Amino acid sequence: MHASKNTLNLDKPVSLPETLGLLFVQLRPRQWTKNLLVFGALAFSTKKLDWDNLLQTCAAFVLFCLISGSVYIMNDYMDRESDRLHPDKIKRPMASGRLNPALALSVGAGLLTISLSAGFYLSIAFGYLLLVYFTLNVLYSLKLKHVVILDLMVVASCYVLRAVAGIIVLDAILTPWFMMCVFLLSLFLSIGKRRHELLLLEYRGGAHRRVLDHYSEPLLNQMSGVVTTLTIISYSFYTFISAYPIYMMLTIPIVIYGMFRYLYLIHVLGKGGKPETLLYEDKGILACILLFGVSVLLIVNAAPL
Repeated sequence: MHASKNTLNLDKPVSLPETLGLLFVQLRPRQWTKNLLVFGALAFSTKKLDWDNLLQTCAAFVLFCLISGSVYIMNDYMDRESDRLHPDKIKRPMASGRLNPALALSVGAGLLTISLSAGFYLSIAFGYLLLVYFTLNVLYSLKLKHVVILDLMVVASCYVLRAVAGIIVLDAILTPWFMMCVFLLSLFLSIGKRRHELLLLEYRGGAHRRVLDHYSEPLLNQMSGVVTTLTIISYSFYTFISAYPIYMMLTIPIVIYGMFRYLYLIHVLGKGGKPETLLYEDKGILACILLFGVSVLLIVNAAPL
């Protein structure tokens, strides 16, 4: 920690434009891609792509971006000391000392109020789901992130809540297999991220994130292999019982390639620390996502039932 303190700017004055820029960075706009899961119901249910459904889903996406921004502010406020031990996270606005923590918390409280108020206006059930999402993240920041294995499952559960949000606002119906696919894929990404942190920080991992002391590279590798297998099997079962089984089965090879490509990036190239950016920075993964998305949209909106 003594080495990283030299990079902090605790006494340097910050202008208003720079403060606004830091606040925007603090909201982690790059991680808003996670909230695109709310569009899952629109893509995978039998709901047709029309303006009303699209606007409802877009509203849910924006509200999730706002409340996730408040969550990121809370997390970074609580982790600002430990983040100074991480080679990348030390650059975060509060950890670097450039953003006033009290100001950031005020903005976070405002975003939370706005998102919950608008969420309950959009749908009572959706408002409660946002509240559950925020509460789960608070529990994660306070305690659950220090509980081995459970920390990964909580992160994966937050992804599932995003997918459920899209179902709620559209009043759609999706099979449990779809939700299982979302959970397992999220768990797969979380394991890869935890593995990257473990190898990056080496012996100092526990100082940054205490739970890393309870993980090992062989354990995470084994967990990743198990979850990879379960994800592919679950998605295959989902396509078998979907409304368009013959056509949806054609997307299975795309999913297999995407997961194997991600494993290659993790185990061969040593990536995986930032899955939210890796998913669109790697050309192979990006092409896979685009091909999968276009295929699903064409099947759902053009294929005969």
